[in-house]
Order: sequence, then C-alpha cells, then structure tokens
Amino acid sequence: MGNIREDLQNRGKRRPLTKEEMIKRRKAIEAKRRKRRRKRIFVSIISIILITVFGSAFYAYSFISGLKTNKLGSGNPPASSSDPINILVLGMDVGDTDNQQNKSIRRSDTIMVFNYNPSTKKVHLVSIPRDTLIEVDAYLDTGEYQRYWKINAAYALGGEEEVTKHVESLLNISINYIVEIDYNAFRSIVDALGGVEMTIEQDMFYDDEAQDLHINFKAGETVHLDGKKAEEFFRWRQNNDGTGLANGDLDRIKNQQLFISKLVDKALSPSIVFKVPDILNAISENVDTNIPAKNLVSLGMKMLRLKSTDIIMTTLQGDPEDIYGQSFLVAEREDNIDLIHALNTANSSIANKITTVDRANLKLLVLNGTKIDGLASNARDTLKSLGYTNIEVGNSDIAVSKSVIQTENKDLKELLKNDIEIEKFEKISKSEYKDYDAVIIVGEDYNLFNNR
Repeated sequence: MGNIREDLQNRGKRRPLTKEEMIKRRKAIEAKRRKRRRKRIFVSIISIILITVFGSAFYAYSFISGLKTNKLGSGNPPASSSDPINILVLGMDVGDTDNQQNKSIRRSDTIMVFNYNPSTKKVHLVSIPRDTLIEVDAYLDTGEYQRYWKINAAYALGGEEEVTKHVESLLNISINYIVEIDYNAFRSIVDALGGVEMTIEQDMFYDDEAQDLHINFKAGETVHLDGKKAEEFFRWRQNNDGTGLANGDLDRIKNQQLFISKLVDKALSPSIVFKVPDILNAISENVDTNIPAKNLVSLGMKMLRLKSTDIIMTTLQGDPEDIYGQSFLVAEREDNIDLIHALNTANSSIANKITTVDRANLKLLVLNGTKIDGLASNARDTLKSLGYTNIEVGNSDIAVSKSVIQTENKDLKELLKNDIEIEKFEKISKSEYKDYDAVIIVGEDYNLFNNR
C-alpha cells in the first residue's frame, strides 16, 4: 500500500516533457490512428467486394433462370472449344409503327457479326452495310419478280434463316447463334452502362414524325449520350435538308463503330462490376437470342478479361453499283480475303502457318470425282478468289462420294482446310501428281451453290 502511495506521489513530481518528446508522442498517437483508419478502410473494401461478388452471382443466377432463349430456335454450337464463335447481331427497326408487335415485316437496320477466337483471345466485330447486294428469288408487293435485293430486306423476305444464309455466304463462316436487338433494348443497355461522352463532328438535324424520332446535335459540341440520344446518333444518316454523310451507310457505320468502341471501353472498365445487375436486367428483358444463358454468361466473363485493343472492328468491303435504279454495294470475296481468313482461323498456330504460305506460288490440281458437270471448275474459281493462281482442272478416273485433299505439306493441309472446307486428307496417290503441291478431288458431297 505504501509503495502505491509513494508511486502516486512520485508521478506528480515527474519533469515536464520536452518539445521533442511531445512531438514524438503526437506522431506515435497519429500513427496508431492511421493504422486503425486503414484497418477500417480495408474492412470496408473487403465488405464491398464480397457484397458485389455475391450480389452479382445472385443476379447472374436470376438472369440465367429468367432469360428465354427459345424464341429463335436452337443454335449451332462450335464443333470444338477451340473453334471461333460467330454470333449474328441484328439491330431491328420499328417495322409497322401502328403495330409494333408485328415483327415479321421488320428490317435489320444494323447487321454485325461478333467473332470470338478462343485461341487468340481476339474479337472481330464485322459490320455488313445494309445496301450489300444479295440474290433472292422473291416478288415485290406489286407481284413483280425481283432477283437482286439489299441485305437489310432479307429479314422481311425470310426471317433469321434468310439473313443467316447470306451472311454465311459473304464471310464464308458458320453462324452459331443470333442476337436480335431492337431500339428499346439498345436504349436500355446503353442506360445500364451509364452512357458515353461523344464529340459531334457535324450537324445532325433530322425529324421523322411517324417514328417519333427527332435528332438535334450541333457540330463541335460534346454530348453525353444516354440511351435515347445514343439511338439518335446511331441512326442518323442525313439531315432534313438532304445534307449529311457523303458515303451514306458506310459513313454511318464508321460513326456506329466509333460509338461502340467508346461503349466497349466503358464495359471493360473495372467499375462495370457495380452495373452488372442493371446490364443483365436490360438484356433479359429486351434481347431475343438463341444463345444458351449459361454460355452467354460464360462469354460475358471472357469479354471482361479483354483489353480494348483485343477488339477489332471492320466492315465488309465492296463496290457501289446501280441496279434497277437502286444503289447496291457489291461485295466480292477477293476484296475481303484478309477478313475472311481472320474469321475462319481456328487457332493462332494455324494463323502463323497460313501467313507463311504464299497461295500464288502453289501448284494445285482439282479433279472432278463425280458426274456433275463443272464441279471442279467451281472449286477452281473459289480457290482463285482466295489468291491461288496456278490451278489445273480435270476429271478423276475414280468416282468418289466424299471430297479429299491429297498433299504432303502439313502447312498447306491446314490452309486448304480453312479455305475450301474439305475435311478428308491423304497422301498424294499417284506418281504423276508429284509435281503438284496438292491434288483436290471433289466428290458428291461438294456442292458450291449450297455450301458457299
């Protein structure tokens, strides 16, 4: 007891702290406060992350459960996980403004192909101009027969199947899935992403009372494009007085790709995780697709790992031509060789092999192994359109039902497999064929008209 009392007395007699000691003590107290503050911040961040992860998982599960994927029939999954995935994206117009539930007469105002290569981790977004020429045996409302049409009319002529057929032919690909987005969906998705800032490069003044569409942007101004304004920017081609884009739909595609690139940057930013619920709701409520919901979520997660430089935007090339007094864009395969190869390359190793093979220096022999006249010539024409120049044709002395490529060159084997879509290979069978790099024998399964 005496010791305690003595100690208390001694405390009262302690010397006052020096200035340096007071500063040191204050620093120690501040350090403890900062440590406690960092701990609180860390705990808060961890809590936000956990809430976000579990919240996103909940919404993803709700999205999978609620998304209807049977409106467009069944899809056509890639043969293997290493094959590219091709998704046809159709931006649909209003159609009948008095009866918007009647979707059969709508036109595809925007046509794009989303191509994802699992091996290279690259995405190609290919825009197909709405004026691109297609051939369809159909009749006008007047009963007059017409053969040549613009591709934006394909939907009204034969629905998704008709559009898919022509897109596959133009790009030499197989469409796996379809996504249809009308402008209600477009606006909802842009709003869910928070919109984008866009600098307007030229005056955009256009009014369409029937569609309640009013576009009003001044050149030089920077505008925040929410869903409604984004639709206006996306659709504009000309002003009320007839002025506008010099190259019509081709220039509009450039504007659309510029907008999409900004939207992609927004979608790939880290903050997007907080907008996942709104984005999933916008998709499930407004988008028609035949992509299985779990595949769509899986593909979406892959997209989040991409950089903006991994997404390549291109446009199908062609030449303008007047037919029936209308302006068409005629797209030839030889004008789009690089694009076609990029879309059809199954993996990066094949891509490297393809770039090391010069098609013009190869010597090929194409033989008709059937009684169908002109089949070898058709195959030769296809190969020539892809850059092969030294090709001979003839008839095989052996009838074959299944087409085959004979070659000793492994790199050429992969190249021809991508170019002419013949899966069967074997070694060159006859000594007189040894001067050729490859011999292609087309069989009954090879039908240029139906398969190209």
